[in-house]
Amino acid sequence: MADPELVDVVVIGLGVGGEEVAGRLAEAGLTVVGVERDLVGGECPYWGCIPSKMMIRAANVIAEARRVDGLAGSAEVRPDWAPVARRIREEATDTWDDTAAVERFTGKGGRFVRGSARLDGPGRVRVGERVFEARQGIVLGTGTRPSVPPVEGLADTPYWTNRQAIEVEELPASLLVLGGGAIGLELAQVFARFGVRVTVVEALDRVLAVEEPEASELAAAALRADGVEIHTGVRAERVSHDADGFTLHATGGTALTAERLLVVTGRRAHLDELGLDTVGLDAGRRYLAVDDRMHVAEGIWAVGDVTGEGAFTHVAMYQAGIVVADVLDHARRADGGADPSGTASVVGGAAGVASALGATGSSGSAGSVPRADYRALPRVTFTDPEVGAVGLTERQARERGVNVQVGLAELPSSTRGWIHKSGNEGFVKLVADADQGVLVGATSVGPAGGEVLSGLAVAVHAAVPLTQLRHMIYAYPTFHRAVQEALRNLTSPS
Repeated sequence: MADPELVDVVVIGLGVGGEEVAGRLAEAGLTVVGVERDLVGGECPYWGCIPSKMMIRAANVIAEARRVDGLAGSAEVRPDWAPVARRIREEATDTWDDTAAVERFTGKGGRFVRGSARLDGPGRVRVGERVFEARQGIVLGTGTRPSVPPVEGLADTPYWTNRQAIEVEELPASLLVLGGGAIGLELAQVFARFGVRVTVVEALDRVLAVEEPEASELAAAALRADGVEIHTGVRAERVSHDADGFTLHATGGTALTAERLLVVTGRRAHLDELGLDTVGLDAGRRYLAVDDRMHVAEGIWAVGDVTGEGAFTHVAMYQAGIVVADVLDHARRADGGADPSGTASVVGGAAGVASALGATGSSGSAGSVPRADYRALPRVTFTDPEVGAVGLTERQARERGVNVQVGLAELPSSTRGWIHKSGNEGFVKLVADADQGVLVGATSVGPAGGEVLSGLAVAVHAAVPLTQLRHMIYAYPTFHRAVQEALRNLTSPS
């Protein structure tokens, strides 16, 4: 067997977070090996954020065209999926080829290896017959895969996950969607607006169950207006498939049929494939446990969905910045705190490390590395209307013992909502800590719910006092002016 190849860092999994970490560390002068068995860039550019939002954009254009009647004349709308499928292939996925992404990484100085990697003891990674010894550390960014429920018969059918839904070139006549979370609702609305008969089945008592009840109610109403049939509090018990399509047998004797079945019931990390036992870690967990500097263990970091801190690209990128700063800080301290004119390290360049640390504002001490803080984690469900949320829901705040105040303003009653007319559904809901006098959570639902959320995210993240928020000037007439009304409507402490 060949001797281990000595490098500074090995990054296992080049999804959004892993690619960012690997590229930035390579640019800093470290020798970085990036390992990916699928496509560099991960789920987001090929089967997630980018192509799905292209689909949503197309579906929303159809809805807006139908709103011409009563506002600006009349319009005849004939949906056509062909240009949507073509755009996804030409602009988003490059037909599921990651050549450009690989070249982007190697152009920064990284070394790319295609294959499945496993930990092989402290500081060591095995890819096939090759073994790498990582002098500065290992970063795990292996992401997640669809979590398919153990429903009788399901595994033996050609069900869809989000990947097949994104890749589809010819739409089915009907679609069953198992799962009423963000992905399920986004795709359900898209397909419905292109003429597919869509049925959503959710085991919990409401769709978008992680968000405020008001958001769930409004999202369900919007999808029903698009012709989507929604069943909540219904569990799938058995699935069968034949030449006519799928039949989903659910609790209460319900039997639902459709040409295709889309399963979007969550995702999970597959830790059993990583060799975690070789470094004393438990592979039986759902996700990798990390601290506020993304440490999994000594010399091992994790980034992205595999950490279970929110399956969002923006979380992966946020975590990547922390990992980069901490790895570079670790590397410089290992090299004796070399300055830009210092001697090169055993493998990488201490000069590059010091330069990169200077650019990120690190002083070289452990305390200078940013710490992860998810108090103001923003999230957006890109249905129409959009559902944006940040921080705690009202229920979560009460469960944590917060002295809660709640303020709500309906968007249609605002001037901008009244002007907008058709498609103006939405609201702003604020959750405040009366004792601290700050917002701990907020929800913004509306035609631009995700954009209105930005100011609310700043308020939660920076703990801006309610007195200052009330004293702000809110532009008129805008959707975000509803924030001012919600502040006025804050209830007395509970």
